[in-house]
Formats: sequence, C-alpha cells, structure tokens
Amino acid sequence: MDYDALLDAETQEFIRRTAEYYPDDAVSLSIEEQRQVYDRMCHAFRQSETEGIPSEDLDANGVRVRVYSAGQPTRTVIYIHGGGFVLGGLDSHDDVCSEICAQTGYRVVSIDYRLCPEHRHPAQFEDCWAASEWAADTYGDPIVLAGDSAGATLAACVAHHARGRLQNVLGQVLIYPGFGGDRDQGSYLEHAHAPMLSRADVKFYASIRSLGEEPTDDPTYEPLQDSDFSGLPPTVIITADCDPLRDDGRDYRDRLLEAGGKVCWINEEGLVHGYLRARHSVPRARASFERISLAIEALGQGLWPYD
Repeated sequence: MDYDALLDAETQEFIRRTAEYYPDDAVSLSIEEQRQVYDRMCHAFRQSETEGIPSEDLDANGVRVRVYSAGQPTRTVIYIHGGGFVLGGLDSHDDVCSEICAQTGYRVVSIDYRLCPEHRHPAQFEDCWAASEWAADTYGDPIVLAGDSAGATLAACVAHHARGRLQNVLGQVLIYPGFGGDRDQGSYLEHAHAPMLSRADVKFYASIRSLGEEPTDDPTYEPLQDSDFSGLPPTVIITADCDPLRDDGRDYRDRLLEAGGKVCWINEEGLVHGYLRARHSVPRARASFERISLAIEALGQGLWPYD
C-alpha cells in the first residue's frame, strides 16, 4: 500500500511526530514501558484550548470517572477512551473530553476502566457498564455513548447491553472502532501494515485481552458477536480509511441496517487510526472532529441529519 500517495503531508508529519514518542514496535516493549511511552505521547499532543472547562474526579459505583461540565447541561455524554484495552486513562483523553464538553454544552463522563493484562475481559465492560448506570442514576439526563478505538468497542457493548436495562440512550458515536470483524480479509489485509495501527498490533491487543482463546457469542466482548441488532439507538460510526479496523465499521452498519436501525457510517479518507490527536494539526482530522462533535450534539437533541 502506497501511503505516501494516500496520506497528505500534514498527516505524514503527524505520524512522524507520533513515532518520536510511541515507536512502531511499541508492542515489543513491556506493558509498563508501553504505558509510559503512550502517556508521554498523549501529553505531547495535549491541547490547552479548553483548560478552563471545570472537571472533577468522582467514584462511580467503584469506578473512577472524570466529569466535565460547563453551565447547566441537559445531556450526558459517556466517553470511553481508547488504548487497546491496555493503555490510557483519564489523562490521556482529558483534552478530547474537554473539547466535546465545550463544543456541545453537554456534560461528559470519562470512564477510567481497569486495564489488561492485570484485569482481563470482562473487567473493562463491567466497569463501563457500572459507570454508565451510575451516570444515568446520578444525573437523570438522556445519554449519548461515545468512544474511540477500544473505547468505541466498549461503548457499543454498553449500548447492546443497555437494551431493556438503561433508559434514554439517545445514540452512540463510535470513532475508529474494532467490532470483531474477520482479521483474514478486507481492510485487515489491505492495511495490514498501516501506520499507527497494524494487523499485528490488533492481534497482539486481542491476545492480551483474552489470554488465549477469544470468547464467542459474547456481545460484551465484541458487538459483532451479538445475534440481535434490533432496538439499538441511532448510531454514527466514524472510521479511518487507512486502518485495518475500517471494515468493522461497514459491517456493523450493515447489521444495524438489516435490523431496521438508524445508522450512518462515515469513512474518513486519508486518515489513520488515532487521528484524534491530530485534530489541531491536520486539516482532515480537524474536519472529522467537527463531524464527531456535531454528531454527538445532534443525537443528544434527537436529530438525525444523515438522511
């Protein structure tokens, strides 16, 4: 794959700068070393535009969360961070959550779920579900679920589990998610050696998460393992075109459409996995982040601007 042709100069510079902190072979490092370089990378890309947004760390049914609020919000966004179920936390996505709060006016609850390998599946799902129930009970507002990468996977798992259990889930916005697609076809092969996330990386994180055989028929692990896609909230899926996970977004869209759901899949050409960190340096990423914020805001208002 000719990424020199597919990616513009700004995106290539973003990839080069990322590699200064988080090398291409980072999965060969120890888990602790991976976390250290990931945290340094997130800090290097941190934006300060919304540092005035108030936030507080709270206990949500035993799960640490960070709550962002400006004014008197009437909607709650539950945001779940990415990092392959191994990396990241409240600080890694602090500026992203602040900006979503500032741009939408909604409260944002960011979840600090337990990480692998110290805590394997279903610990991550259990924490996200517990914190989601807490947010619903504490604030009583309609909810929009959102997340990126592994966090988008978990957000969708929560949406599936929430049917009949959690009221007023208005929608989900899922950013370059992995839903459990076939890793031996499509984008997994086409972009097997993509910058920022390779097929080998995806397989590594899956092995860490499951410790051996991956679960089957378990929609709390991967949404595409569900047998029922009906009754899900309006869904916006945003994928990066140069990403092995890309086709998972398409496949999940197709399942929701077959079940009569309301869903929009936006595939961002010329972008790579992890481009949220490039939203202030790469025009394509900036435009995509605006689409993400608008999607969260629209779903929170019960609007569907995608027909």
